[in-house]
Amino acid sequence: MESLHAPWRIDYILAPKQLQEQSLFTRLAQSNDDVANYVIARTRYSFALLNAYPYTGGHLLVVPYRACPDLNGLTDEEMLDLMRLTCRCQDALTKVMHPDGFNLGMNLGKVAGAGIPGHLHIHIVPRWQGDTNFMPVLGGTTVLPQALQDLAAQLRTALAS
Repeated sequence: MESLHAPWRIDYILAPKQLQEQSLFTRLAQSNDDVANYVIARTRYSFALLNAYPYTGGHLLVVPYRACPDLNGLTDEEMLDLMRLTCRCQDALTKVMHPDGFNLGMNLGKVAGAGIPGHLHIHIVPRWQGDTNFMPVLGGTTVLPQALQDLAAQLRTALAS
C-alpha cells in the first residue's frame, strides 16, 4: 500500500493559532468577498471553497454554514445539502481538471487532524496517476500548476452550468 505524505503541512498544523470568536469557516460564510476567499459555490446550507493550503491542485472544502463538530449535529436538510454540494464539486473538478481519482474525507476532532475542530468540513482532493514527486519531500514545497483565483473562476463556471 502506498501512502500520501504531506510533510510540508506539519508547520501549519503545529503553528500556534490565534483564538477567534468565530471559526474561519463562519467568517468566510458571512463574508461577501467570494472571489478573495476562493468560494466557488453557495447553497442554502453549505458553501464550497478552494483550500488555501492545498495538498494538490483543486483541493476543495465543502462546509456547512452552521458550525458543528461532527455529522451528528446536522439536520437532515443540512446533511443532504452538504452531500449534494460535495457531489456537484466533484463533478466540476472532473469537468475542469480531469483527475484520475479523488480522496474525499473529514478529520473530526483535533487528534484526527482537524484544523478547525468545531466546524466540520469535507475535503475533496483530486488525484492523478503519479501525482507525487520529489518537490514536497526534498524541497518542502508543493507545485500547484494553476493559480487559485484562476481555478476558482473555472470551477464557478462549471458549477453554474
